[in-house]
Amino acid sequence: MTVTQGFLDGNAAAGDLESLFGTDMTMASGQCQRCGRRMMLAEAHAYLGGPGTVLRCPGCEDVLLRMVRSPQHMWFDASGLNYLRVPASA
Repeated sequence: MTVTQGFLDGNAAAGDLESLFGTDMTMASGQCQRCGRRMMLAEAHAYLGGPGTVLRCPGCEDVLLRMVRSPQHMWFDASGLNYLRVPASA
């Protein structure tokens, strides 16, 4: 699969992630389900041009997570991650 260059780094999704989790998620880390790459979410490739936000693996470009917001709901799918590790607040 070829994805065109048109992405930002994962920091571009910081606002949506923080509104969902209540903390800065750019320092959260995860592992790609497909290729096994471990990364900080800030390293992911963020695509914001559609109806929501998509973060893709910087290694294999597989979808890590999707977020879509409507006036009534927020949908979140992180099935492309083996895990999501969030630093504990001090």
